Order: sequence, then structure tokens, then C-alpha cells
Amino acid sequence: MTALRSRPVVFALLLAFSPSCAGVATEQTKRYTRDEARSLLKRLETVSLELGEFPIDGASSVLDGDTIRVKGLPASLRLLGIDTEETFKKDSERAAFAAGWEDYKKKMRGSSGRPTKYATPLGEDAKHYAQAFFEDVRSVRLERDHPGEIRDFYNRYLAYVFAKKNGEWVNYNVECVRAGFTPYFVKYGRSRRFHKEFVDAEREAREGQRGIWKPGAMAYPDYDERLKWWAEREAVITRFEKAAAEDPDNYIALTRWDAMLKLEGKVGQDVTILGSVSDVKYSEGNGPSVVKLARTRTNDFDIVFFDRDVLLSTGVQFKKSEYVQVRGTVQKYKNEKGWERLQVVVSLPGQVLAPSTALEKLLTDEQKRAERGSSDEDD
Repeated sequence: MTALRSRPVVFALLLAFSPSCAGVATEQTKRYTRDEARSLLKRLETVSLELGEFPIDGASSVLDGDTIRVKGLPASLRLLGIDTEETFKKDSERAAFAAGWEDYKKKMRGSSGRPTKYATPLGEDAKHYAQAFFEDVRSVRLERDHPGEIRDFYNRYLAYVFAKKNGEWVNYNVECVRAGFTPYFVKYGRSRRFHKEFVDAEREAREGQRGIWKPGAMAYPDYDERLKWWAEREAVITRFEKAAAEDPDNYIALTRWDAMLKLEGKVGQDVTILGSVSDVKYSEGNGPSVVKLARTRTNDFDIVFFDRDVLLSTGVQFKKSEYVQVRGTVQKYKNEKGWERLQVVVSLPGQVLAPSTALEKLLTDEQKRAERGSSDEDD
């Protein structure tokens, strides 16, 4: 977790919250003491669901449809359950778009085997919607989906953001889906707290043909493909979390803040971990092959295969950027610099469960239940 004793951070908070820095003091502006500023930052590093209220600067706090800044904090907020389209930030994107929408979409997709993210007019509209939503808002309430998931891959705080509207706290994340500026985003797992609200909001937006769901909208043309891809990833995460609920000590998600602490206590024991594949390093000579699972943008965790054929048999080399579930033995070793690191060693192909395998099992189970139900009705 981020250290909370950093004087530069606290000083930045004090500057950001001080009326003298803005030049003009208003009724909404409050001068924060050093302890109050530190307390605000500490809330975002606390293992809990409800974090409290935080000041913002209305529409100017909006970076795009799914990212905002809370006043004075060292990182932006990545809003859970949504994934709005990108805004135009580069001259090259604007020039490509000006050349024609159809050619622009093809160019942005390129030869990628997966849907890509790029700027669209609907991305701009999503940002405008967020700016209007937060226009007169001077404080928001932040909540998490899981107490152990504090930051994302890019070190942004993960949160639901609530703003008070007509005396009631309103979940912006859900309302963004309802307005049609994003599907319910499950690429990193379904919402544990507001799943039904998100599902209902997306259904309402689709039926109302709002935003991205409007025929002819200048939006991503491949949402069916995106939704299928997200569902495959979500199936792996859901399967893992169901098993983890029954055996929390031996199922460890690398996205959790305490993952390394748990693994440290499991040296020499078998565990099952969940993470996304960032890279594969094949063995040279008699050395081990390594699958790297991403924890953050600058921090990977090693899954070690002393038998290269075992790695190739898992198919994990084709799952880059996808979530996989791995069972293996936790070991500690010293690297060439003498630093101790943890790793998990895998010896059998069946110890790796890749996305398509998990999704296939879930769909097969559902099909079997449906067939049994149909058979019962026939009887």
C-alpha cells in the first residue's frame, strides 16, 4: 500500500484545498489542516467499502466519461462497471476521423484480433454527460466494490461515485450505463454490489436506443464482440471467486492489496491464484519457462514451468492479456541481484485454467440444466 507519511503528498493536499491557492475564497472552499488532509488520503488506502465524502471541482474534475479526479488526491478514480469510449486527444485521431467514419473505424481496429479502444464522437458525448452530471457537485461519496481491491493496473483508485441529486445519493456509474454511454462493463468481473442495477440500466438503455445503442450512432461497431470477450473473462473471475468463497486461505487473487502477504505465508504449499497474462518467457537450454501475471503496470508475478512442454500444453501462451487460474506450489528464490522473490511452480498442464475453458464449462452446465428442464416438461 502507498505510504501515508509522505510530506510532499500532504503538502500538495493542503495546497489543493487551501482557498489562498485559488486566489478567491468561496463558501464551498474549506482550508484543511495537515491532519484533515492526511485523513482524506488515508481513507482511500483503507480496507473498507465506504470511504466517505470527498471534495471535487464540479465539471472540471471530469477527465472523460469513466474517469474523474477527486480534489487533491495523487491519482485519478477509475469508475467501476463502466467503460465509455475514448475522447479525441491526438491530432492524428482527429485527422483520421475527418477523412471519413468508415475508414476511420477500420484504421483504428487495424489487424488486431480483439476490439480496440479509440476516440469517437460518443466518447466525447460521454464526457459531456459526465460534466453535466457533476456540474454543480462540490463533494462526492466514494465506495468500493470489494474492500481488498484498492487500485487498478494503472494505479488509479477503483470506486463507485455517488453525487447528491435532489437530496438523494445517486450512483453515477449506474446512471452512465442507463444513459447509454457504456455497456455494463464486466471485463474485470461483475459488480458484487450493484449487478442487478447495472443489468437493468443496460436493458433500459438498449430498449430506449440511447447513446451507443442508437442505430447509426458514431460509436464502436463491435459491441457484440466486446460483450462476448468480456463475458469470457468474467466467467473465469466468477468461477474463481465462487471457489475462493469456500476456501479463502488457498485462493488468492493478484488484484487484491494483500495478495503478496498471503503468498508469503504459503511458501512450500499449494495455492490457486488468479491473474492476467502479461508475457511469456521461454526457456533457453535447461532453464525454466516463465509466464508473467500482471499485478500492476510495473510489477509482475512469475508462474514457473521447469518443463517447457507442460507450458505449451496449457495453451496459456495464447492468452496474453486474459485472466487465467493457476494452481501450483509457492516458492521463494533469489534473483541475480540477490533480491528474494516469490513464485508459483506448475508441473502439470491441468493446473492452468484458461478463459475459454471456464466459459465453455459454464455454458455447458447451463445447457445441461436447460435440457433437463425441457426433458422434465416433456415427461
